[in-house]
Amino acid sequence: MTMSQSGGRRRPPTIHDVAREAGVSRGTVSRVLNGGHYVSPAAQEAVNAAIRRTGYVVNRHARSLITGRSDSIGFLLTEPQERFFEDPNFNVLLRGCTQALAAHDIPLLLMLAGTDDERRRITRYITAGHVDGVLLVSSHSGDPVAEQLRDAGVPLVMCGKPIGVGSKISYVAADDRDGARDMVRHLVSLGRRRVGMVTGPLDTPGGVERLAGYREVLTDSGIELDERLVTSGDYSRASGEAGAELLLERAPDMDAVFVASDLMAQGVLSALQRAGRSVPGDVAVGGFDDSSAAVAASPELTTIRQPYDRISSEMVRVLLAQIGGEDPAAVILPTELVKRRST
Repeated sequence: MTMSQSGGRRRPPTIHDVAREAGVSRGTVSRVLNGGHYVSPAAQEAVNAAIRRTGYVVNRHARSLITGRSDSIGFLLTEPQERFFEDPNFNVLLRGCTQALAAHDIPLLLMLAGTDDERRRITRYITAGHVDGVLLVSSHSGDPVAEQLRDAGVPLVMCGKPIGVGSKISYVAADDRDGARDMVRHLVSLGRRRVGMVTGPLDTPGGVERLAGYREVLTDSGIELDERLVTSGDYSRASGEAGAELLLERAPDMDAVFVASDLMAQGVLSALQRAGRSVPGDVAVGGFDDSSAAVAASPELTTIRQPYDRISSEMVRVLLAQIGGEDPAAVILPTELVKRRST
């Protein structure tokens, strides 16, 4: 590093320092930094080695003026802020996406937009070019954000299958319906015939698909569908507790319950305990996600494992490909039944 003229502080290394250290031209260094096109393997290795030796760090602001890109990605959660801190799934997805982008030296900006005003402000910020693309982690039908970003030409990948937003939006999703089928088949295989369900919000893909899987298996098993055994929640623990209380009131003979998230299932377990019902003796309980809430529950939850590591990495892969000019894509990943003590 070179000493600054104003004192003893060392100035940061520049692209000229890297070129001199590598024995190549400044243009060659620039091409390596912008993807390595038209650079020989030997020159690319020499530049990368020089970057390591000098400690050179890309000036993102300067590069963005040239490329027209911000070199950052937005992680957008259109839920109230408290949901981000309560639901462990959002943190797992955020961490996974951050790690996947770190491999490309791209920072991730967390954006929370739980109200109409917040969504309008965030949409203006995004469409002004402050991020190169968006990972939309929660979206409800009727929420205009996804369509507005798509129509503005912003590269976008949704977590979960889109509802009511038409085509041409990329998404990565776990197979919610198949996971629900696996769980309900498991409950029925235990001899349970009065199987209740606490659904997720029915304006979200997970809410709709998991309910559909529940209904399909009961019908295929010759078990009459009883709408008194179905109630909806919002993926919070409190809504699971309220849902279980309602189901017990409507159908006191309920002997199993499929809950559309582990966090809601914790609330279900609390309600069953207060009502004097043993788990799994009186009522078997199955969750969905295989989040930290599943192993923190008492008893530990039988649940459906979502592959969050793969969901995160696939969302990043699809988004970067779209930023690079590829067409929108859809990826559906398999789930897995994890048996524990609640069934």
